[in-house]
Amino acid sequence: MVAPLKVGIAGLGTVGAEVVRLIETQARVLAGRSGRGIRVVAVTARSKAKKRGVDLRGVEWARDPMALATHPGIDCFVELMGGAGDPALSAVEAALNAGKSVVTANKALLAKHGLKLAKSAEKHGGALNYEAAVGAAIPVIKTLREGLAGTGINRVYGILNGTCNYILTRMEQEGLSFAECLKDAQRLGYAEANPSFDVDGHDTAQKLAILASLAFGTKVAQSAVYVEGISSIAPEDLRAAADLGYRVKLLGVAVRTAKGIEQRVHPTMVPKSSSIAQVMGVTNAVTIDGEGIPPITLVGPGAGGAATASAVVADIADVARGICANPFGRPISQLRDTKKAPMERHEGGYYIRLLARDFPGTAAAIATRLAEQKISIESIVQRHPNGGAAPEDGKAVPVPVILITYATHEDAVRRALAAVQKDKVISGRPQVIRIEKN
Repeated sequence: MVAPLKVGIAGLGTVGAEVVRLIETQARVLAGRSGRGIRVVAVTARSKAKKRGVDLRGVEWARDPMALATHPGIDCFVELMGGAGDPALSAVEAALNAGKSVVTANKALLAKHGLKLAKSAEKHGGALNYEAAVGAAIPVIKTLREGLAGTGINRVYGILNGTCNYILTRMEQEGLSFAECLKDAQRLGYAEANPSFDVDGHDTAQKLAILASLAFGTKVAQSAVYVEGISSIAPEDLRAAADLGYRVKLLGVAVRTAKGIEQRVHPTMVPKSSSIAQVMGVTNAVTIDGEGIPPITLVGPGAGGAATASAVVADIADVARGICANPFGRPISQLRDTKKAPMERHEGGYYIRLLARDFPGTAAAIATRLAEQKISIESIVQRHPNGGAAPEDGKAVPVPVILITYATHEDAVRRALAAVQKDKVISGRPQVIRIEKN
C-alpha cells in the first residue's frame, strides 16, 4: 500500500485554512483520484491561537516557515504566506533544495524568482506547482504547460485582475467615475486600502510574465512587460466604446511578433462580440490563440479563498500522483531571454478622444497631422455640447472628437498627437486606448 503524501502548510489565512478543510473533507475523493492518501501533518502561521474554523488537533506546529520547509516528516511544502521576499523565498528554496515538492499561490515570488526556484526544483527532483498563482480556479497553467504542449501558441491574453474588471464594469453600467467605483470597491473588499498594485496594472503584469514564459518558452521577466493602469479611463470613453461596438477591459497581452514576444498590460477596447468582452465583475478570463485550433477562453473566479484553495489542492494531488512537470514547460536551459518590446513598435488599431477647439480649420489641422503619419481613420464621431446650440456666453466650447484608426504603429500615433497638441487646436491631453481584435 502506498504511504500517504505528507503535507506541511506555511500560512493559515483564508486560503490556507480552506486548503486544510478541503483535504480533510475530500480525503476519500482525493485518495481515489491520486492513488494515495493526502494528510496535513504540520503547519506554521503567525498566530497559533487564532480561530480558523478547522480542526488542527494532531497536526504539528512548526516554529517557523524554515523549520517546516526542512521538516523531515513532510513530502510537500505548501507556501501560502505571499510576498516576493522572505520568509517565503528562503522557505521555498530550502524545501526544493531538500528534494521536497512545493506548491504555492505566490505570483510575486514566481515573477521575481521563478527561474531560480525552477532551477532548484529541476536539480533536486521536486515539483514546483503554482496553478493558484494565476487566475486561481481557472486551470490556465496546466492548459498551457500540459494540455497544449503540442500546440504552438501565437497569443495569450486576458482579464487577470478582478478589482480592475469590477471597477470598469461598474463604470460602464452605472456611468460612475473611476474614483467613485474605486471607493466602492474598497468598501466591499474588492480593492486594498492602497489599490495602486491592482489599478496601476502591476498585479496583471506579474501574472502575464508567468503566462508568457509558459506560452513562448521565455524566461520569466516582469521587467519585460509594458504597464499602464486604468485610472485615466473616463465614463465618456466607456460610452463611446459602447456606441462603437466595443467594451473596455484591462488586458494582459503576450503575443508573438516578427520582432519577438510583445508583453503589455493596458486598458484595451475589445469587440462586444468577443468572449472576453462578456466577462464582467470580479471574474477573470484568459484566451489562448494556438496554431490550428480556434481560440480557447477559460473563465472563472480569479481570486477568493475557496477558488484559490481548490487550485492549491489540485496541485497537491498532482504531487501525490507523482507528476513532476518542468515548472515553466521546458528545461531551464531551453528558456530564451526576453527583453521589453518598445511600445512604439506596437501595431494595431487605436481609439483617440480629443477635445477639439471649435474654431475654423481645427478639423483640417487634425486630419493633416494624422495624414502626415499615414494614419487612416476607420470612423469619426463628433459630439457637440448642448446638441450643437451656441453657448449663452458666446465662448467656444471644446468639442469631443472620437477617432478609430485602422492598424497603425504606436510611434506614428504619438507623433501625430504631439503635433496636434503643438498646433494648439485641442484642449488637454488626448485619450488613447489600444484596440485588440478577436
